[in-house]
Amino acid sequence: MIKHSILAALVAFGLTTGGAQAAGGGGHVEDIAFSFEGPFGKFDQMQLQRGLQVYTEVCAACHGLRQVAFRTLGDAGGPQMEAGQVKAFAALFEVADEGDDAEPGDTRPGKPADKFPAITDAGAPDLSLMAKGRAGFHGPMGTGLAQLFKGMGGPEYIASILIGYTGEEKEEAGVTLYENTAFAGGWISMPPPLEDDSVEYRDGHSADLHHASEDVSAFLMWAAEPKLMARKHTGFLAVSFMILLTSLLYLTNKKLWAGPKRKD
Repeated sequence: MIKHSILAALVAFGLTTGGAQAAGGGGHVEDIAFSFEGPFGKFDQMQLQRGLQVYTEVCAACHGLRQVAFRTLGDAGGPQMEAGQVKAFAALFEVADEGDDAEPGDTRPGKPADKFPAITDAGAPDLSLMAKGRAGFHGPMGTGLAQLFKGMGGPEYIASILIGYTGEEKEEAGVTLYENTAFAGGWISMPPPLEDDSVEYRDGHSADLHHASEDVSAFLMWAAEPKLMARKHTGFLAVSFMILLTSLLYLTNKKLWAGPKRKD
């Protein structure tokens, strides 16, 4: 669990800083222009820090991030917190104590090497890989061509779910359902987790529903693929090398066959 001093601590650590429409998955998914999209896109460090704040203050009560280690919050290309901030932030969470003298159920403050605690009692899905495990764009006609041009749309799907509540409710089999334009079937059991100014960004950035939804969606994309920037860099170098090698081979071939071709 998170200690109650978390909001004050977030402020102290400086973490409270600061489309077209597409059909997908049976619901209405917004095509959002995230900064990390495209072959040269990059994560926005400030947006990731804001998204971390939204996750911590709003989402962490029900959803875990059990695949994400606290230490990665300091990695380049991510929220890029300082080592002291990572250590202090990890200590705000209680994780299972697996020491030799620990009893079952014992907990201790988190350390940078630990992962975010798994949350199972709320019955909500873990969000570690949610941005990679959901497809926001499909079709047309089942071809999947939309994904070729727009990507899988996982972050867009998450953001669209968060902003897709209409305010309508109904009860079925003793369960309250909430109308959501992005969710397949139109009704979801999760109540609206965000609203305008649910969080307060220290940098003065707008914390309206749309911005907060985009910020936490971007953070969850980073959580699902923290090495995205390194992968793009490696891919760029590999493609550049292949182009250079192909050019050299072509010129070598022209040089080797220039004499025989002239004789012909």
